[in-house]
Amino acid sequence: MVKDTEHQNVRATRAAEQSGKPAESVEIQENAVDETGECCADDSERRYTIRDMAKRFHMEPSALRYYEEVGLLPGVERTASGQRVYRQWHVWRLGSICCFKDAGMTIDEIKRFFMYEANEDEHIDDMVELLTERRAAIEEQRRALEEAYHHVLRKLHFYGDIRDSLRDGTPRPDWKDYGDKIFTD
Repeated sequence: MVKDTEHQNVRATRAAEQSGKPAESVEIQENAVDETGECCADDSERRYTIRDMAKRFHMEPSALRYYEEVGLLPGVERTASGQRVYRQWHVWRLGSICCFKDAGMTIDEIKRFFMYEANEDEHIDDMVELLTERRAAIEEQRRALEEAYHHVLRKLHFYGDIRDSLRDGTPRPDWKDYGDKIFTD
């Protein structure tokens, strides 16, 4: 245990020397090593396993393999034993993929966006159009979700008031009295 801590301190000191930062400010990622097994101070040189990536992005390794297969994560290297090796660029790319997926983009739309991005000058109008369409779709989803939220909130108040009337022996509320009310909590 002490040896591991000493090794981490040596790695932190080396990383700090390379980066010009104080040793205590340099974050050492356990699996971030260069080809020689030494710590990499430069994020662009870090290497990540499929397990590191899956854990970081809360997804199954099979999703990473799929993204690689369909061309969303190109350039994944392999070790001599065939283990995938991801770089910092893949971390950034996967962050974008997750963001676009959360925004409702399909795999084909994401692929198209990255294709446009690779030739940004030629496809700037296409990129803006694709993102504008996605923004409009998100706005529509947001409006629908807001409407559903307010409906659930009215129901919650209505049934809460029914529960109170049953406890207190007071007359039950009528739903028609809740249709136009706006509730904030």
